Amino acid sequence: MTTSTTNLEVRLAESASELRQAQALRYRVFFEEMGAVANATTAARRLDVDRFDELADHLVVLDHSSGRSTVIGCYRMLRRTVVGDVNEFYSAAEYDLSVLASRRREILELGRSCVDAAYRTGTVMQLLWRGIAEYLETHEIGLMIGCASLPGTDIARVAPQIRYLHEHHLAPLPLRPHAHSQCRVAHEPFAADNYLPDRAQRMLPPLLRGYLRVGAMIGEGAVLDQQFNTIDVCVILPTQQIDERYLRHYQPSLTATAAA
Repeated sequence: MTTSTTNLEVRLAESASELRQAQALRYRVFFEEMGAVANATTAARRLDVDRFDELADHLVVLDHSSGRSTVIGCYRMLRRTVVGDVNEFYSAAEYDLSVLASRRREILELGRSCVDAAYRTGTVMQLLWRGIAEYLETHEIGLMIGCASLPGTDIARVAPQIRYLHEHHLAPLPLRPHAHSQCRVAHEPFAADNYLPDRAQRMLPPLLRGYLRVGAMIGEGAVLDQQFNTIDVCVILPTQQIDERYLRHYQPSLTATAAA
């Protein structure tokens, strides 16, 4: 799978060097820019690495303009057939995914999405979505999941957004993961003062708004991730519910697949 535009190309990483570039980009974004807490090994290597990297495919956007290929955007793609069980996904550390175990079609976990600060004009995310669309078709994905982050760990500050998500985008029970009790934030802060749904919607991070636009829902509860300095929600997106306008835009041949 390869898609190119001018000097930019999106495809799966093809070498250890490209994977290391993606891990270095993740370190710059998550640890240096967003304030995640690095252990000594991570800080010394300046790479964001965990055990899931060896199992996953890594979607990367490469910039060829300098005469060499540089990774400037990435996504981690992990399939259930690779990990063997839904509760072996990265997201399972925060959410009980057992409700999804009976799904027959392939499940894809998306994670570690980031774009280099110098390239955040929308073009790179467009390419990443195009790559995801091709990947969905290639692997006959029926359901996408992942954890989306609200920046910071101040529960009161993000209470309006969490309340908005639960009131307007909560997944139905057969598709609804639940946050583990040991890491979930209390429900009380969801009763935000001066709550205005439209304002709360506008305050959502752009990536999460993008998921909602294509038809995503969320699981029950929110989770405090102290290491990554975020509050997370679980995103669930059945591919047959993806808005056809987006399917036609990113991968026309997926329209027939989603309707089947």
